[in-house]
Amino acid sequence: MPSWDDEFSKPGYRYGTEPNSFLVEMAGRLPKASRVIAAGDGEGRNGVWLAGQGHRVLALDASSVGLAKARALAEERGVPIETAVVDLSTYAPERAIADAVVLIYVHMPPAVRRAAHRNLASALKPGGLVILEAFHRDQLGRSSGGPKDPNMLFDLALLTEDFGPDIRAVHAFEGEVELDEGRGHVGMGAIVRFLGVKV
Repeated sequence: MPSWDDEFSKPGYRYGTEPNSFLVEMAGRLPKASRVIAAGDGEGRNGVWLAGQGHRVLALDASSVGLAKARALAEERGVPIETAVVDLSTYAPERAIADAVVLIYVHMPPAVRRAAHRNLASALKPGGLVILEAFHRDQLGRSSGGPKDPNMLFDLALLTEDFGPDIRAVHAFEGEVELDEGRGHVGMGAIVRFLGVKV
């Protein structure tokens, strides 16, 4: 299977340069100049958009190639963005430093996923938000994107267990949406959307 560095080395932006629509919808809940961790941000479409809204963004990804494109996109749009190459399975952020953690189509193996989700949530201040969109278990077999391993797909019950009692769901959705995100997510997709608040 090609690496993300290989994938992000291809011309253009795999998921486009416009932000995820659920993120745009939920970002109105963020205080001005929020500190946001955009985890698994790849080529930066979401982190750069958040920076353009005046937020202070740390974009994390395992791909240095993807983050180089994120910095280029930020420069093109005239916004500041901080990036760090990390492995989310072992990443340990400072606690209670962020107003939001954004996870847009960040799919990890189950052996590391729950710890990664809880580690990222530990970075939130009280009242901080988890904003997540990802592929649902029903996505398997569709051509609109996502992992081919069913163990890397989500449902709301799994997310609730992953984040644990410190994150209270305030918005949750499972269903179908029409995806139009670059060449990577195109067509009808089965997704899960989750907004949680740190209690």
